[in-house]
Amino acid sequence: MTTTSVKPIAPSARPGDTAEPHDRYPTRTGDRPAVLERTDPVVVGGPDDGPFDGRELDHIETAGYAQVPELFSPVEINRMREELDVLSRDEHVLADERTITEAGSGQLRTVFEVHRSNELFRSVAHDPRLVARAEQVLGGPVTIHQSRVNFKPGFAGKEFSWHSDFETWHAEDGMPTPRAISVSIALTDNHTYNGPLMIMPGSHRHYVSCVGETPEDNYKSSLVMQGAGTPDQDVLTRMYERHGIDVLTGAAGGATWFDSNCMHASNGNITPAPRSNVFIVFTAADNQCGEPFAAPAPRPEFLGARREREILTTR
Repeated sequence: MTTTSVKPIAPSARPGDTAEPHDRYPTRTGDRPAVLERTDPVVVGGPDDGPFDGRELDHIETAGYAQVPELFSPVEINRMREELDVLSRDEHVLADERTITEAGSGQLRTVFEVHRSNELFRSVAHDPRLVARAEQVLGGPVTIHQSRVNFKPGFAGKEFSWHSDFETWHAEDGMPTPRAISVSIALTDNHTYNGPLMIMPGSHRHYVSCVGETPEDNYKSSLVMQGAGTPDQDVLTRMYERHGIDVLTGAAGGATWFDSNCMHASNGNITPAPRSNVFIVFTAADNQCGEPFAAPAPRPEFLGARREREILTTR
């Protein structure tokens, strides 16, 4: 199987003004949070449509995620780790607006848009092992909404608060529906103690509408410490009581796939063991971003692809 790239797609008008009759996922419009039923499918394809087997697809449907151990070989993972080391010492990368450092320590936290800026990570993002699974879940060709490499260094890696990615992408990027899936490729072992991903299983079936308007340039502060789009603590408590929390551990080389509307977070890392990963967001090719639903202006292209979107398919 090979991955085919087709010409970029031009951005459309606001989905709410064209294909979407109204905003089915309103957020940041009132002073009280709300929990809404999801109205879009989670898994479209079946076991015969791609590499995921029936058990894995069922787990994505019911829990919102699936883990695939040893998706990448030790040789591939070592090559990616070497590239991370190069990025962390590159003065041009450190000075780039797509690079985020930890508040206080100044250590590298995230480098965005690596599928465009780095040849190795571009090849990873276009790898048929990833694209075929994304197509299978979403039911057809896909595009990349966002890519990044995350560093959670030992002793200094900060937490990521509870949130739904789709709430942010909908409010600030204009993504119409949650027909998107993320993959996190572990470049280091994920232990229970070094800040692994935590998910409330089944939370993807409900959409949490958050309170508070989106400030101008909200993305600049939220990339370091989340603000707008953070769910109410009472809502999170009720979701925890209903769904519980799964802590997703695993060895380097494994991949965790999770639905865009999963409620997820990760603790800070105060251990000597670093945690790094490559993170890629695939969205259905026709789930195109328009104008933001709850923000003064769209976030930059490196956070949510709008102008230079390639259609990816293995079929």
